[in-house]
Amino acid sequence: MDAEPTHAEPAGVPDEAAKGVRILLVDDRVENLIALEAILGSLDHELVRAHSGEEALKALLTTEFAVILLDASMPGMDGFETAARIKRRERTRDVPILFLTAYDNEPQHAFRGYEVGAVDYLTKPFDPWILRAKVAVFVELHLTNRRLQEQAALLRRQLTAADDDGSGASLACELSDRLGAVEEQVGILLASCSAHPDPAVAAALAELVHRTDHLREAVAALGARRPSPTP
Repeated sequence: MDAEPTHAEPAGVPDEAAKGVRILLVDDRVENLIALEAILGSLDHELVRAHSGEEALKALLTTEFAVILLDASMPGMDGFETAARIKRRERTRDVPILFLTAYDNEPQHAFRGYEVGAVDYLTKPFDPWILRAKVAVFVELHLTNRRLQEQAALLRRQLTAADDDGSGASLACELSDRLGAVEEQVGILLASCSAHPDPAVAAALAELVHRTDHLREAVAALGARRPSPTP
């Protein structure tokens, strides 16, 4: 087995459209990491290697990841313990984890994976197309959530200004247009997932829809405000 490096190493450079989106690949075997890179390379996102659970936890301290692909069977800290530690951290508890394992016909291993917070559990050898499709969905969920957070932050910042100058209605129009773009992307995700239902993404989509609806209500409330009368 190759010696482990002291830090996670980038496996590729993203283009401008994918800038800032990273996927963490955790496996103690270099050949498995190379195989994952070959499968996911066409997604054009930055793939970051970690050769152990400890190395993965170190990378997660400073870097944001859209999804984690985690080998269940590793020497030392295995994938289950690594996942449990990831989920205990407030910073990383919501990052989706896809377990990859060589175990077959062992229901207890799948149960243990879900118990520590994994969103899905794939047994090797897995279908490359299925793995790539699952990762692509979680990356798109990550991007949509990021856009939603940006719009929510913008709304919070502008509410105070609207109270001061009575510009709530015009501001609501601008925010509504921006939120509409996010809602359109959510609709596309819902349509694509309804054609091929996957329990692994159902909860994440439901939460995303709930957050989008909540923000839409806030924007509508802002638009309903009337400018303060001029003294």
